[in-house]
Amino acid sequence: MNKLTFAGFIPARYASTRFPGKPLADIGGMTMIERVYRQVSKALEEVYVATDDERIFSAVKEFGGRVIMTGTHHRSGTDRCYEAYCNAGCRADVVINIQGDEPFVDPSQIEAVKDCFDTPETQIATLVRPFDPARGFEALFDKNTPKVVMDNNMNAMYFSRSVIPYVRNYEWKEWLDHADYFTHIGMYAYRADVLKELTMLPQSSLEIAESLEQLRWLQNGYKIKCGVSTCPTIGIDTPEDLEQARQYVKTLND
Repeated sequence: MNKLTFAGFIPARYASTRFPGKPLADIGGMTMIERVYRQVSKALEEVYVATDDERIFSAVKEFGGRVIMTGTHHRSGTDRCYEAYCNAGCRADVVINIQGDEPFVDPSQIEAVKDCFDTPETQIATLVRPFDPARGFEALFDKNTPKVVMDNNMNAMYFSRSVIPYVRNYEWKEWLDHADYFTHIGMYAYRADVLKELTMLPQSSLEIAESLEQLRWLQNGYKIKCGVSTCPTIGIDTPEDLEQARQYVKTLND
């Protein structure tokens, strides 16, 4: 069996309702998109930024990164990744979609998602994190933290913004003592032929209900293999998150 090849794509948009220009935000003297790129490059030889904005394109070129221009019409990072994959003339067997707003993504997370393809049947892979009960119920119930349940082969059964599983015979305050919970880390990897198929699927009813793109794939019969990571991540969604990231970089440099 030939060894699979992997390429990383980092979708990056300038427009954002909550934080315009986020990819170019400065974190300790380096733009966020450059930090993501450099972290990903520790685990992958072939890495691209996929953007629809000339400012991001120029910034990536300036630090010597690979960057591909894409259209402005894409509904998701998955669609943008596929156009960039085609435009780059990439021939990798597996495309890894890395979020452009996690400047401290750990290379071990990329290795974990790559390991999911040790099983030839894997079509799509993603990462999950065991939920730490010490974080408490408020964090578990947070709708912005999708939860996931998996079968015995680590294939995702369902993702939800609600708490899953529901523990029938206990008060909710006791759930953490009687079930294991996993939260979703938004990194995806797809076999290239499967990625092409995914971009042609219409939105599904479950996807629309929960506003979770991966439910479209499950609802259409695709399997999503889950790798486990315990690495903490810092996602930048707001200017407040950016300030926390800047403070974190200071601790690294002290």
